[in-house]
Amino acid sequence: MRFHFQWNPVTAKRWRRFRKMRRAWWSLWLLAGLYGVSLLADVLCNNTPLVVRYEGHTHLPLFRFVPEDVFVHNGRATRPDYKALAASPAFSPGTGNRIIFPPIPFGPHETIDPATIPLPHEVVLRFRPVPRTATINVTPDFTIARAANAVFFLGHDADVSLTNAWPVTAELRQAVACRFRNEAAPSFRQILDRRPGPAPQRAEVTLSEFEPRESPPTTVRITLGEPADSVPGGGTATFDVSRHAVRDPADFWGSLDAATRSSLLGMVDAGMAGPVDPRVVDIKGRSFSVDAARPEVSWPFRPGPSHWLGIDNAGRDVFVRLLYGLRTSLTFGLLLVILSMVLGIMAGAAQGYYGGRVDLAGQRFTEIWSAIPFLYVMILLGSVYGRGFILLLILYAIFNWIGISYYIRAEFYRLRHLPFVEAARTTGLPDRLLMFRHILPNALVPVITFFPFSLVGAIGSLAALDYLGFGLPPPTPSWGEMLQQAQQFRWAWWLILYPSLALFVVMLLGVFVGEGVRNAYDPRPESRLE
Repeated sequence: MRFHFQWNPVTAKRWRRFRKMRRAWWSLWLLAGLYGVSLLADVLCNNTPLVVRYEGHTHLPLFRFVPEDVFVHNGRATRPDYKALAASPAFSPGTGNRIIFPPIPFGPHETIDPATIPLPHEVVLRFRPVPRTATINVTPDFTIARAANAVFFLGHDADVSLTNAWPVTAELRQAVACRFRNEAAPSFRQILDRRPGPAPQRAEVTLSEFEPRESPPTTVRITLGEPADSVPGGGTATFDVSRHAVRDPADFWGSLDAATRSSLLGMVDAGMAGPVDPRVVDIKGRSFSVDAARPEVSWPFRPGPSHWLGIDNAGRDVFVRLLYGLRTSLTFGLLLVILSMVLGIMAGAAQGYYGGRVDLAGQRFTEIWSAIPFLYVMILLGSVYGRGFILLLILYAIFNWIGISYYIRAEFYRLRHLPFVEAARTTGLPDRLLMFRHILPNALVPVITFFPFSLVGAIGSLAALDYLGFGLPPPTPSWGEMLQQAQQFRWAWWLILYPSLALFVVMLLGVFVGEGVRNAYDPRPESRLE
């Protein structure tokens, strides 16, 4: 017997109308293609080999577990380290043994070995300004008896009295007088604003703690220093050793003389081998502490040739987790929407078909159920049973059916007394067949039109719950969990850019599909508001 499928004319008309909307049509195919690729994530991105050929035997570790004893004969039934195995002599060229990894040989839970990440042949020179300090010894009338490195603070033509360059406050006078009286005094610190003249604008005056002596001091030592907010910022100069080039945005390198450059080039050569002691150089009248270091691998790590979208804070490949997260998000969204639709259809159909007391009791139950705080229930049950995919799916579904039930209830109310239903009832069909074979197919318009938008909402809800820490348990690949990492490491731009872009694209495609379905089911597609 040959099965022949034939479209309902109305359905075929709606399908043709949907296909004419190119944006919705291509969005549907693109979304389906992305989901199809995500379903093959285990084959495309994994640290478990696809095929292992060893001693004449072929193994498929991705589909069937192979213990470590098979390859190294150590009696262990644990999972082998296939990457270490591939680098062992047993799999060297000429042995006939081979390991074939997926195109992207990294797993969603695998921590990348830092030694495998190629680093550029660069050395970074960091220039940090050294704050200027000076010490002066003053007499009771603030005459300077002795000074060291004070030209910057007092000027080249400074007078012999501190009061000529800086205003001496009453607090400073009292602190100095207390020491001249040989009285115990705590440490003193104050910011002074200079008088007009060659001295700098501001200075921090410091007096150390004073203990009484056998005889009063003849002078008191005052320390002058630059306030922290007055010290200019530093900078870096990056040397590309392979090309003998330098990137110096602040032009520190161009301000150095030939002898200093030669000294720093020696630091660059030494920095390629290991840590180097810092040096002090003078640039435009200011001392800078310079240290040299090679870039280091630390998590999160920026995108590179082996890891196109970077590495997260646990050393895992961001692209791999994005792909697995796509599968998790779409699978969760589809299952949630289907389960919610089934529950909503059953509840709405019963209320709309039977009416009366059944409808009244169902409406009161729906109102009470919708008032229960979903987040609190999920936190409570998650703390008791632990977070998991199935638990989250069921909890979300039993709270997410309410909206569609209202539409199904209204459709059943509208259709239950139409002639085709009355004709079917006269044949003696039971209620379940009347509800789900005759009425429901004619009441599916709200279900179909709301399906794409519900899917978008489910994906966004899962991402929000994972971001808040109430979603899927770690280390499940999740876009929300990746966005939560981005909040902790705001300088790691790749952690916020790529998950946000993936979430935006998938939700946008879903909205385009939903818009196309809604327009296809619109009985007046050409209507205009005049």
